Amino acid sequence: MMWETEIKSLEEKIAGLLSQRERVIVAIDGCCAAGKTTLTKRLSQSFDCNVFHMDDFFLRAEQRTPERFAEIGGNVDYERFHDEVIMPLLKNESFCYRPFDCRKMELTEPVYASPKALNIIEGTYSLHPYNAAAIDYSVFMSIDSNLQRERILMRPAQLHKKFFELWIPMEQRYFEKLRNERSFDMIIE
Repeated sequence: MMWETEIKSLEEKIAGLLSQRERVIVAIDGCCAAGKTTLTKRLSQSFDCNVFHMDDFFLRAEQRTPERFAEIGGNVDYERFHDEVIMPLLKNESFCYRPFDCRKMELTEPVYASPKALNIIEGTYSLHPYNAAAIDYSVFMSIDSNLQRERILMRPAQLHKKFFELWIPMEQRYFEKLRNERSFDMIIE
């Protein structure tokens, strides 16, 4: 499997953190099509953990304003993520949140969760500065632009234009700001 050395190193680091702390929050951020979801699935096979996807927190229709899209990292509802996921995790409280369905453009049925020793936040914008203080360990995944393009072209054709003209440029602005503001605990390329 890809990144075997990195995965083993990450698993060892997480196990070490879990031996020292009651609860650990790991963020796996990075470029679209870089393998964040694949890595998270692998980690969830190794650990009993919660996985929270940033894709579940894209903006609802009424939030999609030019001002919000102009904001770096503003195309996710980082405030709702903070209130509905981060704060209950930090307080060690059970909680629920409603994922956003991009196809229907609405929130879906509630998902109920309780904090576990390991909680993984997966997806671009998982290290958004609004929530970054809660993160115990950060992973950034990058990808060669040609390989990224190949992987995106394997996704539904109706999404290609949005990826290349909207989402990737927004991600690039976010990553430029993020890289200037913080260092990552691990980078997987």
